[in-house]
Amino acid sequence: MKRRVVVTGIGMLTPLGIGADKSWAGLCAGKSGISPITRFDTSKLKCQVAGEIKDFNPQDFMDSKFIRRFDPFIQYALAAATMAVEDSGIKINPANGDRVGIIMGTAVGGWSSFEAANNFVNRGELDRVPPFLILNATPNSAAGVVAIRFGARGPHHLVTEACASGTNAIGLGFRCIQQGEADAMITGGAEASITASMMASLDLLGALTSKRNGEPAKASRPFDGDRDGLVTSEGSGVLILEELELALKRGARIYGEVLGFGNNCDAYHYTSPTPDGNGPAECMKLALRDAGIEPAQIDYINAHGTSTIISDLSETRAIKKVFGGHAKKLAISSNKSAVGHMWGAAGAVEAIFALLTINTGIIPPTINQEFPDSECDLDYVPNQARQAGVGVALSNSFGFGGVNGALVLSKFIG
Repeated sequence: MKRRVVVTGIGMLTPLGIGADKSWAGLCAGKSGISPITRFDTSKLKCQVAGEIKDFNPQDFMDSKFIRRFDPFIQYALAAATMAVEDSGIKINPANGDRVGIIMGTAVGGWSSFEAANNFVNRGELDRVPPFLILNATPNSAAGVVAIRFGARGPHHLVTEACASGTNAIGLGFRCIQQGEADAMITGGAEASITASMMASLDLLGALTSKRNGEPAKASRPFDGDRDGLVTSEGSGVLILEELELALKRGARIYGEVLGFGNNCDAYHYTSPTPDGNGPAECMKLALRDAGIEPAQIDYINAHGTSTIISDLSETRAIKKVFGGHAKKLAISSNKSAVGHMWGAAGAVEAIFALLTINTGIIPPTINQEFPDSECDLDYVPNQARQAGVGVALSNSFGFGGVNGALVLSKFIG
């Protein structure tokens, strides 16, 4: 018999704020965390806006030596994990450490550290390359750092599957507990991807918005008829997953239950999803089947919703394929309208937001819905949050290389 898995702790950093409470309040208020890029000269880029993390004081979570040595994506991961562990109240010690695991997701890892070191290499100043570069450039370092901090000696994995990394990390953590490999998992995603070379690459690919540099708060507009590309952002989201009986035994607060997980690949294109939505549709079906529920039982979809023309259209078509007539009854929102696309952290942050939707009965809006798109014609909860009971939610992530991930999350019922 499969073991039941619940979420007992959450932690996050987003462009809307540090901590789940601040980020959730901003999201529900319809605020945007998108602003002009401040970290490098953007004059030669078509896109000059992003979702930078603001007001982050790493000293609140780690010492100065750690801060000097480690890339921001690792700092974000540790900060979010610290918040999640504290929120959960879980005690990890030598007696249970072998039963607590770590699975973290990231799309690019320590890109900023590698970019900075490459400047020394290009100038022939090899003696100035930071010795910790190899750790910062190795994406699994975030998982290792978190494991060391909390003494988690159980299953340990890195998921690097582009934009689906955070979602698939949670899904694999769910499997570890469900199948008895661990009793608790610290899992999620982290990203610090606002760097000159990454932004330049995405800019040249044509993936980024370019219309609204003067109106950054309106730049990310998933499903809107005037969308023209995604907005890159950064941050981290971490969840504590636990086996149900152990969580109940220690009197843990339960945010919700993970019911199912789906993962597949379009095998279609390097950057573009299948226009007909077949790949994402099959992924959602896998998650529903794993959860043992029917499409009509889903109340809300936390959409991938990137604000790119083809991706939003593909996801809309996929939802219609899976849900049929029920698609028109679903509330659907894209958090990326407010926080941008956090790459490997996106799915983890969005799963937390989906759980908060279940807990509070507040469905956050998809902001910047100004111009209808005749083909994106579902209920995307435009511009204002909505009060509604949500018992079961689906959280979607679809990434470069055609990788897809979907989670089914529900209100906990004993």
